[in-house]
Amino acid sequence: MSDFSDGQRATLRAICDTFVPSIERAEDPDGFWGRKASDIGADAAVARYIDTRLEPAAKTGLLQLLDVFSVQDFATHDQATREGMLEGFKAFGPEVTAGIQALQSLALLYTYGIAPAGGNPNWKTTGYPGPIGPPPEVPKPLRLWEPEGAEATFEADVCIVGSGAGGGVIAGVLAQAGRRVAVLEAGGYYNESDFNSEELWAYENLYYKGGLPPTADGNVTLMCGTSLGGGTTVNWQNCIRTPDHVRAEWEREHGLAGLAGGEYDRHLDIVLERIKANDECSDLNDYHLRLQDACARLGLEFKRIVRNTDPQVYDPATAGYVHFGDQTGGKQGTMKTFLQDAHDHGATIVARCRADRVIVERGRAVGVAATWIAADGRTSKLTVRAPQVVVACGALESPALLLRSGIGGPACGKYLRLHPGGAISGLYAELQNGWWGAPQSGLSDSFANLEDGHGFLIECPAYAPGLAGAALPWLSGLDHKERMAASGHAASFVFLIRDRGHGQVTINEAGEAVQTYLITDELDQRNYRRARATLVRLHDAAGASEIIVSGGGRLMTWKRGEDLEPFIAEVLAVPFSPGSLPLFSAHQMGSCRMGRDPQLSVCDTRGELHDTSGVWIGDGSALPTAPGSNPMITIMAMAHRTAEAILAGSR
Repeated sequence: MSDFSDGQRATLRAICDTFVPSIERAEDPDGFWGRKASDIGADAAVARYIDTRLEPAAKTGLLQLLDVFSVQDFATHDQATREGMLEGFKAFGPEVTAGIQALQSLALLYTYGIAPAGGNPNWKTTGYPGPIGPPPEVPKPLRLWEPEGAEATFEADVCIVGSGAGGGVIAGVLAQAGRRVAVLEAGGYYNESDFNSEELWAYENLYYKGGLPPTADGNVTLMCGTSLGGGTTVNWQNCIRTPDHVRAEWEREHGLAGLAGGEYDRHLDIVLERIKANDECSDLNDYHLRLQDACARLGLEFKRIVRNTDPQVYDPATAGYVHFGDQTGGKQGTMKTFLQDAHDHGATIVARCRADRVIVERGRAVGVAATWIAADGRTSKLTVRAPQVVVACGALESPALLLRSGIGGPACGKYLRLHPGGAISGLYAELQNGWWGAPQSGLSDSFANLEDGHGFLIECPAYAPGLAGAALPWLSGLDHKERMAASGHAASFVFLIRDRGHGQVTINEAGEAVQTYLITDELDQRNYRRARATLVRLHDAAGASEIIVSGGGRLMTWKRGEDLEPFIAEVLAVPFSPGSLPLFSAHQMGSCRMGRDPQLSVCDTRGELHDTSGVWIGDGSALPTAPGSNPMITIMAMAHRTAEAILAGSR
């Protein structure tokens, strides 16, 4: 905590202990009620995060906020007074409110997610068994290239920036076709030998910006993989073919020839076969059994999903941890499939390498300028000279790379789709064991095409104790502890909307990506309300004793025996003001989209930039609109299509 004064440290400790206080209970055999955040070092962990992970402006803002609380002698007051001070300070404006909410999320995340030696003592009360054990000792099959000096240059036929569902596929296809391929990945290289099944380790090493950052407007929490393999290393493995009505729309309205017919089916079939997509590894855990039962009672469709898992090593007892990295090695993401193909055919793969800009001469690509950062902090300026560049950094970062490079045209960064989603939990008599079995093994698509080709999917989420603590609305220290104590008996259903509206990606003065997203489209608002009401009805049908919904800065609860319709009306009355609704996004798309019109799209219908020859978009940012389904397979199939276009020759 090198940048913290003694007063700031004491104030931070008091704030964390306010969010997770010590409460006297006559019966407390596990010490849960009497244990405050600082008793397990959550305050120190939050300080380390602020000190080492936050961008300078955000760090300065939080330290200044701690100074303000310190002047008010925050640490000297009792629990009730501190809670009142936290609420009262929100009246000083949105920036103060955002700072307090950030400290709240961090305190709860670390209190329930931290894994000290011997495990987190809070887990016993919630029922969570903790990490599944140390990582297996297995080799790393990919040999990575590292620069030796302060500067390095090499040549390739194609430089691919990003290694996820899009970039990984393109790398594999082009390398097998004999092209000299270079792959630059901003994240590190981790495989099952590193995956310790600890939540916070995974956020810090495998996820975008070290965890679950919000959009710049604070409206949506972003979940995005950032390591070798991208999102395919941490996602929930839901393999859904692009919906037919979306394919027809993309061909009809955006000019993507062949999307509605057998030619695109060929791309889908190739990627599904390569990643071993099957329905043999989709055991239904308790969450899904609740959803299946509810759908049956309400006459809704429930489908077992296809997942990219090797049946030879699949184990349902460990499958619930795949979003922290799959220890079995059974997850068939790009690291195990297309990237391995690229490596085996001579591709140069560089991890911990951030692309600074695409190098353009006389209107066409000639390479990429990047910065490599070693694990010990050493850096090297890397130049890859290549006549073809594939931008596949993901929809949150690809437009930022183009904007730093001065290319991409007027639509660059616009039309960001997020499949905005939400969760609603129900309490049940039995422990729900959300950590056993695949995070997603079934879904309902009964509402996928409600209006104008748009609607929502109903699925179940993965369980993570820290995320559960941070996501559960905080009304008071006592209320939050009571709800966390019961959280093992909660089952959550989630919805994701096929959004018609969109957000935007820009860059700040330092060239860093800035994402904003508000739900202002009337159809999206209708579908959001429909989805919330549907999830409430599903929990009722599944037999929940209590249903918990958050929004508008408060917690709404329904208990069995009460009238359901007034409760639903209360849930739907929450306004669509910034930050009022709990929104998350695990799918990011569209910010460098394909299309015919250079004013409305960034790349042409094959994937090459309208304004710069030799630069291709090869990830989810190229999707013309949101597909309305988990997008991994769509991204991979579209990337396969673009790879073949690259092989066929650019203009």
